[in-house]
Amino acid sequence: MSVLSAVPAQRVTSVDAYRGLVMFLMMAEVLEFSHVARAIPASSFWSFLNFHQSHVPWVGCSLHDLIQPSFSFLVGVALPYSIASRTTRSQSRRSLWYHTIRRSLILILLGIFLRSMNRDQTNFTFEDTLTQIGLGYPFLFALGFHSERVSWFALCGLLVGYWAFFAAYPLPGPAFDWSQTGITADWEHHLKGFAAHWNKNTNAAWAFDRWFMNLFPREKPFLFNGGGYVTLSFIPTLGTMILGLIAGGWLKNSTSPWLLLRSFALTAVGLFTVALMLDWLGICPIVKRIWTPSWTLFSGAWCFVLLGLFYFLTDVKNYKAVFFPLVVIGMNSIAAYVLSHTITGFIDDSFRTNIHPTYDLLFGDSYRTLVSGAVLLAVQWLILHWMYTKKLFIRI
Repeated sequence: MSVLSAVPAQRVTSVDAYRGLVMFLMMAEVLEFSHVARAIPASSFWSFLNFHQSHVPWVGCSLHDLIQPSFSFLVGVALPYSIASRTTRSQSRRSLWYHTIRRSLILILLGIFLRSMNRDQTNFTFEDTLTQIGLGYPFLFALGFHSERVSWFALCGLLVGYWAFFAAYPLPGPAFDWSQTGITADWEHHLKGFAAHWNKNTNAAWAFDRWFMNLFPREKPFLFNGGGYVTLSFIPTLGTMILGLIAGGWLKNSTSPWLLLRSFALTAVGLFTVALMLDWLGICPIVKRIWTPSWTLFSGAWCFVLLGLFYFLTDVKNYKAVFFPLVVIGMNSIAAYVLSHTITGFIDDSFRTNIHPTYDLLFGDSYRTLVSGAVLLAVQWLILHWMYTKKLFIRI
């Protein structure tokens, strides 16, 4: 990991603003809308916000579910700019690959490190955002030197192959031991028929993790992930990054903003159509937790929509000042990610010690997480703003 003393060249405001929104949504988990929704159960407003700050139980999508695919998509968007920047500095292909492998390993290890905080031993887990990106990044980098057509073929092959991997895995039989899955046979979110191949903790990727995760030191044998998340999701996550790579190439080489926006819109419509048809026909359900191929397409469509929206507002209409708070976060996304996973407890404890032990009860218990969460967000943003003014940008 290195600290650069200057902003990298060729930055696109829309990319930084979009990335800033993604990181802000992740950081905003400290607001805990779920607490307010439980305290005021009759309020549809807080129920709505709680839904969109939570992951759906299995099939479907909330705003919160779009955080990880957006972050992954933007890794792909940035790659054409990164390759061009390093190439203009006459870096050899060998040097570029060294940087890529190094970056991949740092992302994987950083993800494991953050997931191991406050534990008695290293928590070897590979389903978090950073680790998933790190596992797929070398493959994405290799595609960065090929044509867009190759990227589309790679995306199709990857998603079809991953679909077949799940489809070929046998469904649970009458003697299946459900105690090994963390759910019951009558769990309300189980899918029926052919779509059952993508049910929680009875699928092909879950079976892989039952072997793979137990290769590492653990407090107790791995049986299942409580959320249903799986290591092999990095494969379709790579598909999301490939969609970002394609979008980044269009963005970098665009000569007409309106043609670019048209391409984004048509691609989004196409991806939405295919994803929803696959889900509706029961061929492949839209499930974020195991990153089904249809989820790659569905979330990828949203990514094209959001990138197009930010591009229109910041780079076409030039409303850059409005999105400055998000740009501050987006230009230091790794720092924002680490801050949100490390110092929130310290900030909260400091306010309780130096301001008041119950400072978060200013508006009553129902809204206490909004008060403490707003304080945590403000302090983190001020740190990021200080880094921005000092031109300190953490990059891997």
